[in-house]
Amino acid sequence: MKLHGYFRSSAAYRVRIALNLKGLSTDHLPHHLRKGEQCAPAYLAINPQGLVPTLEGDDGAVLTQSLAIIEWLDEIHPNPPLLPKDPLRRAKVRAFAMALACDTHPVQNLKVLARLRQLGLPEEKVTEWAAWVNREGLSACETLIAAEAGPFCFGDKPTLADLCLIPQLGNARRFGVDVSAWPRLLKAEAAAREMKAFADAAPDKQADAE
Repeated sequence: MKLHGYFRSSAAYRVRIALNLKGLSTDHLPHHLRKGEQCAPAYLAINPQGLVPTLEGDDGAVLTQSLAIIEWLDEIHPNPPLLPKDPLRRAKVRAFAMALACDTHPVQNLKVLARLRQLGLPEEKVTEWAAWVNREGLSACETLIAAEAGPFCFGDKPTLADLCLIPQLGNARRFGVDVSAWPRLLKAEAAAREMKAFADAAPDKQADAE
């Protein structure tokens, strides 16, 4: 398999964690987002959105969108499972993951922030926007799992929720957000940090890290 990504991309980070948890090897093909390499014609031919990640299977199949990729990996390599078997618990995990991957991360990513700069916002306002988005999303997620014993978001093993949480906390810190307001999220993060699969997927461990 080939994973097209970028070391700082939260979406690619999620997929790297999933691959590590599943014990799957892949060739990592970096595309420097700040240099616009994701807009190269050759890459747009496989991912017309010009986003990362993209996963190319050994059979030539191409998958885009991190949540779709992770669920596909979970279906063809079911151990360890990243979604609970119980339908209600599965829906709760998906809802938490989507709160970050669909409602929080997209409106503070590189493409959106670049557009804010194009519209004339000064850099401090752009940063304030990104910080606000992170606080809103993570505050909601803290409440979503407040009653969950853990130590991970939904139980004693990582799920899709944790794969989305860890990169988002990294984003929040990068924009100067005080994450101490979310002790339950930090509990899940601490558990994840004990696992090699999460540690090896971290941005600073990637070959394309700046």
